[in-house]
Amino acid sequence: MILSSIWRHPIKAHGREELASVLLSAGACLPFDRHWAVAHEAARLVDGWNPCANFSRGAKAPALMAITSRLDGDRVTLSHPDRPDLTFRPEDEKDLPRFLSWVRPLMPADRAASARIVRADRGMTDSDFPSVAILSLSSLTDLSARMGTDLSIHRWRGNLWMGSLPPWAEFDMIGQEIAIGDAVLRIEERITRCKATTANPETGRIDADTLAALFTHYGHRDFGVYARVIRGGEIAKGDTVRPC
Repeated sequence: MILSSIWRHPIKAHGREELASVLLSAGACLPFDRHWAVAHEAARLVDGWNPCANFSRGAKAPALMAITSRLDGDRVTLSHPDRPDLTFRPEDEKDLPRFLSWVRPLMPADRAASARIVRADRGMTDSDFPSVAILSLSSLTDLSARMGTDLSIHRWRGNLWMGSLPPWAEFDMIGQEIAIGDAVLRIEERITRCKATTANPETGRIDADTLAALFTHYGHRDFGVYARVIRGGEIAKGDTVRPC
């Protein structure tokens, strides 16, 4: 198995960026992945991690899926095909109105509006533990062939994409440990998917019923697995992925 690419999403559901390498820490998410999240006006937040229903996200606002991002120090630059680029500081209250104005046209009128940016002491992943999302290129190829369309990796918002793995073999790895570079991760559970994956990440428009296809062809709506970092270390694109 080969680590084909590494991705992080500095602001949950608001962009993605590729990394050449990254230093993982035991018990933590990929650094600065879902470091911030955008709470909507109906959110009921508690201290620390909160479930995804409290946040603006692609399942409810598909246009968000077309955002790309770049993190540079304390600044994030967001890009979208229908909006001018925006560079701002997510933790600077003076920058919040600019962000809210930028994202407002991407939000459906019948959904709770984005209200503020929050963060926890861990990434706001959709798992209730600090996770790294591992996905398989061969599984994506298999699903794409069954649907008759070339599905982008960006529909799935993964962190680590694996190549040279038999289709769907990642599900058989649950409970096992794998080594990538200097790090060791334990595969914990499948990722059950939401409507965000139905949106084209180039346009932000719904164009493929991925959930129906997963259920029709495989009997579930799962794609990818969540892993826990149990030994920290640097990983890099092109690293060999090996069982422990």
